[in-house]
Amino acid sequence: MPLALLALAISAFGIGTTEFVTNGLLPEVAGDFDVSIPTAGLLTSGYALGVVVGAPVLTAATTRIRRKHLLIGLMVLFIAGNLVAALAPTYGLLMTGRVLSALCHGAFFGVGSVVAAGLVSPDKKAGAISLMFTGLTLANVLGMPMGTVLGQHFGWRSAFWGVVVLGLVGLVGIATLVPNEQVAEESNLRSELAAFRKPQVWLGLAVTAIGFSGLLASFTYVTPMMTDVAGFSSSSITWLLALYGLGLVAGNYFGGKAADRALTATIFTLLIALAVVLLLFTFTAHNKVAAVITLFVLGGVGFGTIPPLQTRVMQLAGGPATLVSAANIAAFNLGAAVGAWLGGAAIDAGLGYTSPNWVGAVITTVGIFLAVVSVGMERRNRPKNTIIAATGASTESAPAPASRT
Repeated sequence: MPLALLALAISAFGIGTTEFVTNGLLPEVAGDFDVSIPTAGLLTSGYALGVVVGAPVLTAATTRIRRKHLLIGLMVLFIAGNLVAALAPTYGLLMTGRVLSALCHGAFFGVGSVVAAGLVSPDKKAGAISLMFTGLTLANVLGMPMGTVLGQHFGWRSAFWGVVVLGLVGLVGIATLVPNEQVAEESNLRSELAAFRKPQVWLGLAVTAIGFSGLLASFTYVTPMMTDVAGFSSSSITWLLALYGLGLVAGNYFGGKAADRALTATIFTLLIALAVVLLLFTFTAHNKVAAVITLFVLGGVGFGTIPPLQTRVMQLAGGPATLVSAANIAAFNLGAAVGAWLGGAAIDAGLGYTSPNWVGAVITTVGIFLAVVSVGMERRNRPKNTIIAATGASTESAPAPASRT
């Protein structure tokens, strides 16, 4: 494994930790600023919106900057945002710090995906991307619980100071380990935007947003599902979330490995598995053992979709893919926000705490249909010898890794 991938993974761990850390510290934040728990919860929504806006805007504005320099700049912005949050005297400034740190999220993972893919041979691109995203998955298993414990014992600000330290470690790693390659001459805003003229790229983004959103439709409401329906105590939620996080790590790793062998087949297999597991969760949530097993598998198949979906949309760009890659990160987050909203709407409609599961299954099924349309269009529009085979992720016509210039 190139050491540069380790630097990207450490940075991803810090970014993932700050994304989720407020979830475990809402009472402390609410009490400190004398706001309600739902108002404190808006810190998560504000972060998500910052990701959706920052991913395409920052990436589009920096297409002529060397990718290493851009990653360094994004980590500086990330550290600054968390410093603002750690020192914030008011709720408004805390929200400002959250949004500032979120702005770098999508651009970092978008550019980082291109850099990671360029560090390895073409047949290992999805695996390299999954290794970078391992940092994000470990943030669920280790970062969020560690930040919660730190914040509960030393005040919520200490969690943000911890994230600042992680950001500094990632910054040093990127500065010393990531190759300083020049951006290709054709990699400018016009060439990056050219990819968005392709209907296939928009279909790829739609598959990401809609297919992945089913996962968050369910997981957003996993706490009341596991306590009120499955019958677990509130104290059990910590280890249940850790178990789910282990599923994320496993799914991310094996999803990347499988995608390198058979990209299209992996996407279909995992999306279908996600829809099936979500539907089953509607019923298994009523039994403790079955609910625990389903929760772990849900994390695995859900997060396993990220490396292949990210790889495919970069491949569909057919040229400079940094902006498309960042747009796909925004699509993941947009899908998460919409999925969470639809799951909540089902609960508000009186359909019960298990309803987000079957709602998620329906949403993901729509994503599968769009994937079928996308692959069908690709096969009709391309000569047989240049079609990306369903049993392999690369062909003679596949674009070279975008960061090899």
